[in-house]
Amino acid sequence: MVSRLPVIDDDGEVGDLSQTDPALFKSLKEMPPSLQSKLRGRPKAQVTKERITIRLSPEVLQSFRATGKGWQTRIDTALKDWLKAHTP
Repeated sequence: MVSRLPVIDDDGEVGDLSQTDPALFKSLKEMPPSLQSKLRGRPKAQVTKERITIRLSPEVLQSFRATGKGWQTRIDTALKDWLKAHTP
């Protein structure tokens, strides 16, 4: 028989899920739509960005990082603005 122990114990440790009764879990489709959208994560963008490795000077990197969260997006925007006025 499968154990029906709590998944998380009193210390906050997650138990062995392989010993948990699968009937305790619900499929995503069984959950309310508002919860489904949260559990699915961020929707896939129509235009995705490409992951690359780039080397930047320390002062450029420090300046953009100092602007806080979203600094990589601001670098992308700065490069797009540069492309409007220049030809690589």
